[in-house]
Amino acid sequence: MYVRFSLLALSSILFLVDPFAALPTFLAITEGDVPAVRRRTARKGALTALIVLSAFAFAGEEIFRLFGITLPAFELAGGVVLLLIGLDMLEAKRSPTQESHEEAAEAALKEDAGIVPLGIPMLAGPGAITSVMVLVGQAQTRWQMVAILGSIFITAAICYLVLGNSDRVARALGETGVRILVRIMGLLLVALAVQYFVNGMADLGVIAKP
Repeated sequence: MYVRFSLLALSSILFLVDPFAALPTFLAITEGDVPAVRRRTARKGALTALIVLSAFAFAGEEIFRLFGITLPAFELAGGVVLLLIGLDMLEAKRSPTQESHEEAAEAALKEDAGIVPLGIPMLAGPGAITSVMVLVGQAQTRWQMVAILGSIFITAAICYLVLGNSDRVARALGETGVRILVRIMGLLLVALAVQYFVNGMADLGVIAKP
């Protein structure tokens, strides 16, 4: 049970943050920068994502209580957000909910784009935040919370490794490889969105729990 929840947490957060899909934009933002500057930008982006997602993990229950939101309602709403992002990923493109063309163009003109828009909303976007809060709502033990926080940390570390070595990763995968990887993640994300719908409907008592 714990292992299954840990794998669910890691996969859902990692697929939504999706550093591989952010590679082309990151390369455009850091065009002309030396490797050390690119690694520093990647580190700031990864740290920003880590802090933002961890903050929502700790504050998730309080946010639910403050606005009177039930877990089933958030699961259904989260399913819609994840479905939209996943469908865009199936077309091998970044969802507008994670990154708009205007933000990408503005970021290219900034001297330091590591925090905004790389850290948020490109990495820690609405989809990733929603997923973290749904997972927190489902967590019933302290170990499950540890699994969520561990998944956020691992995802941030992967973001730094992928983006910090963006030149080598892009050359190794190639444009076709990146597109294939993004599509695979999109397919899994669509399946995860459907699972959120099923969980929400089951928690509301509309259907039997699977």
